[in-house]
Amino acid sequence: MNIKNTVIAISLVTSSLVMGSSSVYADWPTKDIHLVVPYSAGGNTDILSREVAHLLQKELDVNVIVENRPGAGSTVATGRLARGGRNADHTILMASPGHVIGASIYPNLPYNAVSDFKFITKLLDAPNIMVVPSSSPYNTVAEFIAAAKSKPMTFSHPGVGSSVHMSGELFKTLTKTKLTAVPFPGSGAALPALLSGDVDVSFENASTVLPYIQSGGLKALAVTSKTRFKALPNVPTVIETEGYDLSGFVTTVWNGVIAGNAFPDEGVEVLQAALQRVKESEEFNAFIDKMGAEASPLSGEEFKSFISSEVIRWKMVAEEAGVRQS
Repeated sequence: MNIKNTVIAISLVTSSLVMGSSSVYADWPTKDIHLVVPYSAGGNTDILSREVAHLLQKELDVNVIVENRPGAGSTVATGRLARGGRNADHTILMASPGHVIGASIYPNLPYNAVSDFKFITKLLDAPNIMVVPSSSPYNTVAEFIAAAKSKPMTFSHPGVGSSVHMSGELFKTLTKTKLTAVPFPGSGAALPALLSGDVDVSFENASTVLPYIQSGGLKALAVTSKTRFKALPNVPTVIETEGYDLSGFVTTVWNGVIAGNAFPDEGVEVLQAALQRVKESEEFNAFIDKMGAEASPLSGEEFKSFISSEVIRWKMVAEEAGVRQS
């Protein structure tokens, strides 16, 4: 074979390989999709994931199997996703604030919370709500801060590293108040202590405390989002507090879909399009409205940028508060 024919042969083989590799996932998905929930069944993330799986299944006409893999504030399942392995090309995970908080409080994670993942889409945002018992003498955030500067007070949370816990730590840091965190094994255990006045305040998820606010068992002093919460339009945001610069206090409970780096780009594109249709659907918006949440517009690189900034922010909060998990 002369040089010319050799070059042609090599070119044909190379072209064949390139075309073959690009067409492997041309018809993605080619099998069941596995949606991993890094928490136990029954919580908000699990409930949301099952609804998303149902809607995504209708969009893609393929089985979407929900798998619960709890452990270490979501880091066990997330680490497994980062490692790839069997079915990595059809496995996604429902991420939450635990993704960025875990990167802040676990010093020896075997993965990077940003570079080891592909960020498909952010699904929703919901505020936490600063609540006090109905018997509390405080009716505004400013009144509460003044009291908490003069005497020790407590805030409850459903677990170290939860968004509720870290919201309390951020509030403590920004206001320089004498708040002590009181942990409970879940919101179900924390609520009775708050309702009875055994603890002074909490920064609980909207879906958890909204019924108690509406029934009068708890008073809402503020919401933690940047703008007011449509379910409680008369309740101000924390950043609206007069006399204090709390512009840095914006926290939300969010959920979004991520995948490991072994996940194919074609799959990312298909999922982004399908999940965008889900986010725009009446069924999804009616569902998350009951959770006190709103659909997020972020997807792809914008979602990744959000994660990057959140990792930096919560690392600073964790260091200031001395929150670390082994």
